[in-house]
Amino acid sequence: MDLTSFVPLFGNFAFTLGAFILALSIIVAIHEYGHYIVGRWCGIHAEVFSLGFGPVIWSGTDARGTQWQIAALPLGGYVKFLGDANAASVGSDGTVPEVDARRTMLGAPLWARTLTVLAGPVFNFILAMAVFAGTIMYQGRVSEPLTLGSFTPLPPSFAAELQEGDVLLAIEGVPVDDPDRQIGLVDALPLQERLAYSVLRDGEEITVDGPYLMPSAVASVVPRSAADDADLKIDDVIMAVDGEPIFAFTQLQEIVPARAGDALELLIWRDGEELTVTLEPRATDEPQPDGTFRTVYRIGISGQMFFEPQTDSVSLFEAVPMAVDGLWNTLTTSISAIKHIIIGRISTCNLSGPVGMAQTVGSMAEQGWDDFILSIGLVSAAVGLVNLFPVPVLDGGHLAFYAYEAVTRRKPNDRVLQVFMLIGLTLILMLMTFTVLNDTLLCP
Repeated sequence: MDLTSFVPLFGNFAFTLGAFILALSIIVAIHEYGHYIVGRWCGIHAEVFSLGFGPVIWSGTDARGTQWQIAALPLGGYVKFLGDANAASVGSDGTVPEVDARRTMLGAPLWARTLTVLAGPVFNFILAMAVFAGTIMYQGRVSEPLTLGSFTPLPPSFAAELQEGDVLLAIEGVPVDDPDRQIGLVDALPLQERLAYSVLRDGEEITVDGPYLMPSAVASVVPRSAADDADLKIDDVIMAVDGEPIFAFTQLQEIVPARAGDALELLIWRDGEELTVTLEPRATDEPQPDGTFRTVYRIGISGQMFFEPQTDSVSLFEAVPMAVDGLWNTLTTSISAIKHIIIGRISTCNLSGPVGMAQTVGSMAEQGWDDFILSIGLVSAAVGLVNLFPVPVLDGGHLAFYAYEAVTRRKPNDRVLQVFMLIGLTLILMLMTFTVLNDTLLCP
């Protein structure tokens, strides 16, 4: 089911906002449930589990005495434990008898408080890994030998004599039977409009004519990119750039960086019709294998082969380690980007706030359910990481105070805690203000 069918009904803004609220609600619910369930296992009683802030729209109390509620502002949530003075679990409301102190966050042992606070980010990471593993299992693994599946819609000039089910043996004499060879296959092929494909069809080896392996077609659109703003769509085929005909995605990869941000006029083939789109490539800081970043100009699209290879299923036991690697790469790349922003080596445009995240989620939702679900995993990983920063108000701030308590054998002074929490809240509000301005004015 294509989510883009709903866009005309509700408008792009409403669609983006709705997609973001849905994604954020899922992520927040998982995060807060982590606090709640681990706190319960550790003997800490939760009085309120709230999805959202402000006026309560719905509420109900379970058999354990926890009030579950949905509030009017769906931009976060909280768990208020027994005796807490506020939703941040800072200070006591002074109403809990000494006999019940063990059931409060403040009265629980250090290990119980630490596990309860740590559970929120951990549950975010678990959600991210579940999404990554599910995506891997859904997409599958390319079958061996390489067998052709469905074909990308292409203009008549890109017509192929290939058929679904053909086993691909070689292209222009370059064998494709080795998976390692397939990785660099495009670079090994001559840059020409038509190629000779050797295939096994009905038990017979034949050679047929076909287009360049990776044509100038749009396989995906990067959210908040020049292509996204210009409304390029998946399966659009770029026929010419500034009047110069092209047929290969590699030609785009050479033309775009060479123009260094100058406007490009693209001739697009879409569903049998031609249209013209003008856009300006944007400077993008891309992570490198050594952990550094390189600034290049991109329009924000990716390419792929003109056919979908047939795939084999991937088991859960195979997908989980791959998902762990995906999460690790996401976190390390994010940390590296933050470090490079702080020291001024890359632009602050790489930092997204609520507006940028909403635009990203909305853009991915427009591309389909699978991309929307993947965006939930990516944002969940980001939320888990940010919450571990040692900033008062965030989970990482609580953990820093617990580390102090573990070393000194005493809790921080309540007044000091209040001051640090105020400082932390101020920093968070300043950062949110900056990121909103960054998303809307500095890097729209």
